[in-house]
Amino acid sequence: MLDHIGIPVSDIARSKQFFIAALAPLGYKVIMDFGEAVGMGTDKRADFWMGKAAPGSPSHIAFVASDRGLVDAFYKAAITAGGRDNGKPGIRAQYDPNYYGAFVYDPDGNNIEVVCRKA
Repeated sequence: MLDHIGIPVSDIARSKQFFIAALAPLGYKVIMDFGEAVGMGTDKRADFWMGKAAPGSPSHIAFVASDRGLVDAFYKAAITAGGRDNGKPGIRAQYDPNYYGAFVYDPDGNNIEVVCRKA
């Protein structure tokens, strides 16, 4: 199951205004705004992100893990399969106190994440 996705945008302000209007019929609103990255969703959690980046920059996709051990297993398997480290497994308190994730770049440079939101 997917947890969230992120797309690169060249003009964050323009894209933010576009997606606020375009996704309003679906109930989406800004949940988190870090200036250069904006997260939108329908509830309290952002599942669609946009971040300022050059055209053609890699995308970001995050998968859900049911426990932290699976996050660790993903990281090890991805590195063994040729992925490049972009963040070892650990707590990312800036997102949520229970946010435990790991990040790797796939062979094309996309940022692949697995996250467990359980304590």
